Amino acid sequence: MTNNNNAALECPEETKYDVMVIGAGIAGAESALKIADMGYKVLLVEKEPSIGGKMILLSKVFPTLDCAACITTPKVSETSRHPNITILTMTEVEEVQRSNNRDFIVQLIKKPRYVIEKDCTGCQECENVCPVITQDQFQFNLTARKAVYIPFNIASPRIALIDIENCMLCGACEKACPSNCIDFTQQEQKLQISVKAIILATGFKLFDPISIEQYGYGRYKNVITSMQMERQLAPTRPFNNILRPSDGKIPDKIAYVFCTGSRDHTVGNPICSQVCCMYSTKQAQLLMGALPMADISLYYINIRAFGKGYNEFYMQAKDMGANYVKGKIGKITEKENGNLILRFEDIVTGKVSEKEHDLVVLSVGLLANPEITKVFKDEKLELDAVKYVCQKDMLQNPAQTSIEGVFVAGTATGPMDIPDTIMSAGAAVTETSSYLKKLL
Repeated sequence: MTNNNNAALECPEETKYDVMVIGAGIAGAESALKIADMGYKVLLVEKEPSIGGKMILLSKVFPTLDCAACITTPKVSETSRHPNITILTMTEVEEVQRSNNRDFIVQLIKKPRYVIEKDCTGCQECENVCPVITQDQFQFNLTARKAVYIPFNIASPRIALIDIENCMLCGACEKACPSNCIDFTQQEQKLQISVKAIILATGFKLFDPISIEQYGYGRYKNVITSMQMERQLAPTRPFNNILRPSDGKIPDKIAYVFCTGSRDHTVGNPICSQVCCMYSTKQAQLLMGALPMADISLYYINIRAFGKGYNEFYMQAKDMGANYVKGKIGKITEKENGNLILRFEDIVTGKVSEKEHDLVVLSVGLLANPEITKVFKDEKLELDAVKYVCQKDMLQNPAQTSIEGVFVAGTATGPMDIPDTIMSAGAAVTETSSYLKKLL
């Protein structure tokens, strides 16, 4: 893969931009591209070391089963090479204030990679010699990585970074680097820029099922999250097959537990996450293709297949042999061999039943990501009842927030699927461009 060192800058030469987009997932990248195509100068800020968000880590998308990376990678590449877009990765917004001329003055903090970005070729020689092994968060802790690493194969920018908390400072990476780009003296950089408008594309957080003790996540190795299963199904997956974590065995009986952390007042998320039914159905279809002899059972409360082609996609999974069980899981217990017993109420029969599986996948829900509200110091960014960014006028101006000149796109407003996210980004760009024209 060709490395694009223009994708991320250590310190931007410009300090004035028309638009700042916060978050470089699919909503942020789409917003940045569309507004940049109109001739506006855009600063795209991303806290992670790569742009692309969660979509670039997915296997396929429902209901078409198109390759997620095949859709995302060209978009990411186009974003990285657009002449009107400047990208800052590993950068967070610290403070936003309104200036006298109505522009926004933004304070940014760029965290160090301990690698000179413009010199790194992505050769991974540093990674090969690093003696430190730690958990790989981009594979959702299914596998390990080195302390110096490139996040994943199709990361953009394809630039190494050093996990300084786990680094031994042994100097092996320095000696191995052919371009001499390792720099342990790097420190946080504080940057100040001014922008006329802001698009919030800060996305969502995944529910952590560790708080639902009866499911045993974190205690039982063979209880995993849907995102961990997603990584096992993805083209950039950590293994060459579907394996259960406890012993590397190929599972024969796989269970999905729907609404893990959704529609549940006890965990503080009473709303439907909208995508869990369909991404679980997608994974079930992919699993039946990868493991044709495996039994796939999906325990659900209600199936919500609301989009175009979604109900047909659900019916297709049933026709393929997926076993949908209308029942609420009460408890999961582990046997000595690592298999799991699911105790549930069968809503159709009204009876409490138990069934054994050797791998359980928790279909985790989506949560709001409200931390962005803290950066606005002199104006209040309002949230809705479940802590998503409040849309001032959902019907006529769905991207307008409570702050003039600040717009919102994608799942920062609430749970939604990928097509709706892209449409939301388009709405944000339309309203942002209209606002910028009024300033002329």
